[in-house]
Amino acid sequence: MSIKKRILLIGPLPEPTTGVALANKVVVYSLGAQNNFEVDVINTSYNKFDENLGAFSFSKLIFFLKLNFSAYKIFKADIVYITPGQTFFGVVKYAFFILLSRLLGKELITHIHGNYVGKEYSLLKGFKKWVFKKLLSKTSKGIVLSETLIGNMSPFIENKNIFVLYNFVEDYLFPSTEEIETKLKLFSKPKILFLSNLMEEKGIFALLEALQILENEGFAYEAKIGGNIDESNKEKILKYFESLNNTTYCGVVKGQEKKDLFIWANTFILPTWYTMEGQPISILEAMATANVVLTTNHAGIPDIFKESINGFYVKKNNASSIVNSIKQVCSNKERVKTIQEHNFKEAKEKYRVNSFIENAVSIFKA
Repeated sequence: MSIKKRILLIGPLPEPTTGVALANKVVVYSLGAQNNFEVDVINTSYNKFDENLGAFSFSKLIFFLKLNFSAYKIFKADIVYITPGQTFFGVVKYAFFILLSRLLGKELITHIHGNYVGKEYSLLKGFKKWVFKKLLSKTSKGIVLSETLIGNMSPFIENKNIFVLYNFVEDYLFPSTEEIETKLKLFSKPKILFLSNLMEEKGIFALLEALQILENEGFAYEAKIGGNIDESNKEKILKYFESLNNTTYCGVVKGQEKKDLFIWANTFILPTWYTMEGQPISILEAMATANVVLTTNHAGIPDIFKESINGFYVKKNNASSIVNSIKQVCSNKERVKTIQEHNFKEAKEKYRVNSFIENAVSIFKA
């Protein structure tokens, strides 16, 4: 009988739902279901959504100081797998877990879900820079989301210890053959979907302005938007929703409601210029549900997205560019159908949970 490897995951789990939290949830449940792993968790999710995810606050400090009392779980673990933030505070809040793991001789795996760690390190100075490097250099193995993002860990550990682990699409989101066939027959107008936190850097204002332009021109479309709204943006965003006749705000969506929205849509848009963006799971989910994708050439997106094959690039923070791309989608329906079919096929071949977990396991065992 083989001895189970005991993995302790330290990182956020839903709620709130973010790409990191969703990936961690899949790691916990999928590895926990395998015979050769035993998984425990220290959930670092802060229970309030705000746009400044990496910013310091005293309430966050107290929350994370209390979490340190869970560090006793490290004693029982063989592997400590952490998914820290990307700012100075986002890394330092894991300091006790990192230092205790290394003191106890545990294998420490750091999974960076973004493209900001390298930039943050370059901006830090003096003692803070030293601390940041000291902590991340304790890592036994680093994981990034795609090849473009390797530079986020290379200042801290050797490249041979840095691994690429692409994101995934949850199995329930993949449509049936019948759903795909029905969807591909229907394209009367752009059915636009935005699913992400409604943050300025995710491109929400550029998108809403583009939809306003389309309505003013009498252009036929429907749009549905889902995700958390940060309180500081709420009034401005709700004013847009009040003025847009063909746009519906769906709130926070998950499960079957989320799948229904992806199946309903034919055009998914994420015009992100988010500082900490890595490789958005929502783009892969849109591909898996046979949508044309409109997004930006940003962070790790070019590793999973090819212009005219998966969809079209839009310019960052540019409503006119979004308007032109939506019209481009509408102007050639045969081309759109080809992209939809390709996206569904590519996602099915490359971005399944099984592949993600198999690759994660191979990294843990490397």
